Amino acid sequence: MSQDLARIRAFVQVFDAGGFSSAARQHGRSKALLSKYVTDLEDYLGVRLMNRTTRKLSLTEAGEAYYREASLLLQQLDDLDATISDQTAEPRGLVRVSAPRNLGETTLAPAIFQFMANNPMVSIDLRLEDRYVDLVEESIDVALRISTLADSSLIARKISEMRHVICAAPSLVDRFGMPKSGEALRGLPCILDTNMPGHANWRFIEDGKPISVHVSGPARVNSPVAAMQAALAGLGFAVLPTYLADPMIADGKLVRVLEDRMPEGPSLMAVYPHRRHLAGKVRALIDHLVEWFADNPVR
Repeated sequence: MSQDLARIRAFVQVFDAGGFSSAARQHGRSKALLSKYVTDLEDYLGVRLMNRTTRKLSLTEAGEAYYREASLLLQQLDDLDATISDQTAEPRGLVRVSAPRNLGETTLAPAIFQFMANNPMVSIDLRLEDRYVDLVEESIDVALRISTLADSSLIARKISEMRHVICAAPSLVDRFGMPKSGEALRGLPCILDTNMPGHANWRFIEDGKPISVHVSGPARVNSPVAAMQAALAGLGFAVLPTYLADPMIADGKLVRVLEDRMPEGPSLMAVYPHRRHLAGKVRALIDHLVEWFADNPVR
């Protein structure tokens, strides 16, 4: 088997390098050995893979098909070797992390910086911004998102439960009264956070069953901090994460609304591109976050 892999690797290396001499120089092997390996592979397969001339090397039709599959196979084997090495070695290297700004500043940053303190060979590029980030396009290793996984090209691991509450300024409740049901919000001013699942369709539990209520109001925002500020200004009812709302509620600046009607909220998820092997440094960070939030749950 090892001899078969050596022949396959030689074939890929020769074509990638553009010739036997270049491949020999790049990989520290003799030109004669590489030529023998490629010839042996062709004899074993019973087809010619390469057209060789003194000036040019090209692949036959069979060679092109074999090259595509062989390259993928070798890359998967190399990735597997790197993953196993990562798992047995101390985490090291750069990890690019994306997270919502307010969540990152208030809740995630302490957890991530503790990971860095525990793993001095790891550096973090923490990007806090309230927009949807294309992980592949922007070379992000892992994104922390408050959501459910909708994109099948990504993999997600649950980090923690997240709770949301509906809040309003006391002055707004004095004006409109305390809503008794989710339906009562349909005609009342609401603040819409476009980052929230459902946007203008708020979910409730009524008589043990989930319902959806379409709401509207004077402001649409794409940030829970902005939604909180609008609620504090008395502009409408708002759905807020508890890590933002609870301090305002404790100070009497906001009041909870329909607390017993709120369904289970979205979770904090670690989301990363669909790869067969996850880098050890990224896996270590995700494991750390799971443990951190188990010890420091979001209230």
